[in-house]
Amino acid sequence: MWDIIHKFFNKVKDKGDLEKVILEIKKGQIPDHVAIIMDGNGRWAKKRGLPRTAGHQAGVKTLKEVINLSKQIGVGYITAYAFSTENWKRPKQEVDFLMSLFERVFLDELDNFNKEGVKINIIGYKDRLPKAVREKVKDVMEITKDNKEIVVNIALDYGSRAEIIEMVKEVSDDIINNKLSVNDIDEELISNKLYTTEQPDPDLLIRPGGEKRISNFLLWQIAYAEIYFSDTYWPDFDTEIFLEAIIDYQKRERRFGGLKKSR
Repeated sequence: MWDIIHKFFNKVKDKGDLEKVILEIKKGQIPDHVAIIMDGNGRWAKKRGLPRTAGHQAGVKTLKEVINLSKQIGVGYITAYAFSTENWKRPKQEVDFLMSLFERVFLDELDNFNKEGVKINIIGYKDRLPKAVREKVKDVMEITKDNKEIVVNIALDYGSRAEIIEMVKEVSDDIINNKLSVNDIDEELISNKLYTTEQPDPDLLIRPGGEKRISNFLLWQIAYAEIYFSDTYWPDFDTEIFLEAIIDYQKRERRFGGLKKSR
């Protein structure tokens, strides 16, 4: 398979060869849910003498390409970390740009999301977003809610600890109001109280950008996810690198705490 991939990426690079690569990859196990920490936008821009905002714009293009490729190989869900609860600490100029970028992307890409069958789900503290962004979030979720090709969760003003705290509050409230008993609490109940309710947990977590940490992202959901780190900055995380991550995932034996299967 590697020979086919390198032939495609290093020599020919036409549509027919990409389709051959995809057909080969689809013979292996495809992760149903891929989580991505889109890291390195600012450093990518700085390396090129550009403002950080240029990196964020380039990162949007990469996400669109990854969504399209994920659809082709059969990934059912993507969760992309776009803006964390801690990112409000960044300079106001950068935060303001990011908010306007989210608003513009949701507006400009809405028709394309529908055309491609992409269901958009925004997870995080929506009430803290600027009004214009909140309105676009509401529109894009409502208009794409029946699309079935792939579900894309955009983690916007998201933090996993905050998500878990909200879950604990909700469960506590249900117990106080006699809707639940303590004995009702199990893994399934907790999972159904999180933002990713009714979705499978991520099979693969990808983090580009050279950092090797989780950064408060889907802490409950990634308990058994395979993790793929890359030194490549997110704007440069192209088709080849994404498919390499999928192939790396296919080489792993997932045991979920059990023992290796005897041959």
